Amino acid sequence: MGDTVAQERDGDVSVGQLLLAEYQTIKDEQKTRIGFRDNLLYVTLTVVAAVIAATAQAKQPAMLLALPPVCVVLGWTYLVNDEKISAIGAYVRGDLGPRVAQAARLAAADKVFAWETAHRSDARRRSRKAVQCGIDLLAFCVVPLAGLLVYWASGKTSPGLVGLSVVEALTVVGLGVQVVVYARPFS
Repeated sequence: MGDTVAQERDGDVSVGQLLLAEYQTIKDEQKTRIGFRDNLLYVTLTVVAAVIAATAQAKQPAMLLALPPVCVVLGWTYLVNDEKISAIGAYVRGDLGPRVAQAARLAAADKVFAWETAHRSDARRRSRKAVQCGIDLLAFCVVPLAGLLVYWASGKTSPGLVGLSVVEALTVVGLGVQVVVYARPFS
């Protein structure tokens, strides 16, 4: 026992220290991803406003065909980051927390990093998830589909661009399905 304490004093790293360093590293990654993810909504709103303004100014409804690819790329990036944020939380709850508790010889593993589970038990969590799913669908799917509807209804279409717009619509719908499947707002 005395040798272990002496080794730690001499610069050796304990398992507990390694686990806490891992925790700090992945929480830093989670924090960075949260900031990036949240900024994607602002970027999407800015791009949508710019495309709509440019379309109105140029009176060229075909410019609205820029909305679906931009919204799909930003929406997919948002979704992937959100999934990684959730995966980090699940890892801390299900793997890292219990290992830290074991290394610290704690009886109650659920008390380690308790915030990782406490915030998930809020009575309004399900309704917040449903609202967030609706916001994600609105920002990344409904807006570009509305742009396509305006283009189709404009009377200024061409066969090639109509074909492209149909492919874009299918892509946006595919993203919408992924948003709902990932969010599981009613489960």
